[in-house]
Amino acid sequence: MKYALLIYLGTMREAMVELSEEERTQVMSEYRALGQESGIFFAGQLQPADDAITVRVEDGRTLTTAGAFANEDIGGLYLLEAAGIDRALELAARFPAARLGGAVEVRPIVER
Repeated sequence: MKYALLIYLGTMREAMVELSEEERTQVMSEYRALGQESGIFFAGQLQPADDAITVRVEDGRTLTTAGAFANEDIGGLYLLEAAGIDRALELAARFPAARLGGAVEVRPIVER
């Protein structure tokens, strides 16, 4: 089964400011290490939601809006292939965002 692990920042940006440089470096090291875990086949950090452009099509016209579609700031995306949900949940709990004011959403990927 494949899963998307979506990293929602919540108040993590504010929490990171409170950390020492050494602690911030450790957090980034944790993310890099998670990207090397068995089953992870993609790991990427996203630019802030303010840098997003949302695209809609109405009456055949393409409309663009500055900013993210949803209010939640997604900071990163990891894709995992695992035998079951337990592995995905175990990894999600290890993401720094889960303990620093954010959350990690685990969502199964539809395979066709």
